[in-house]
Amino acid sequence: AMLKILGLDLDEVGRCSHYHGSNDIVALKCGSCQAFYACYRCHDAICDHSFKALDKTKSKIILCGACRTLIDWQDYHKGGCPSCHHSFNPKCSRHSEIYFN
Repeated sequence: AMLKILGLDLDEVGRCSHYHGSNDIVALKCGSCQAFYACYRCHDAICDHSFKALDKTKSKIILCGACRTLIDWQDYHKGGCPSCHHSFNPKCSRHSEIYFN
């Protein structure tokens, strides 16, 4: 079964009402509920707890919305999916401290 991306007004690759540029296809895992969300704003709108950052060294904490491959932080930082090669939004780095510690 395909891993589910949660969020508001999602399209088929996980773009949400907050972030919907061509490269906004990364879903990130919440350290509290262990589910993948399109973004922290979607998570906080849906859940009764705040998004909790995950340790960068944990494996498979990022999900490519295009092909649903689980990837590590190191691969994510290369700017694209190692499996389908879809590029990721480089501006996500502005929120790095929200998602990773």
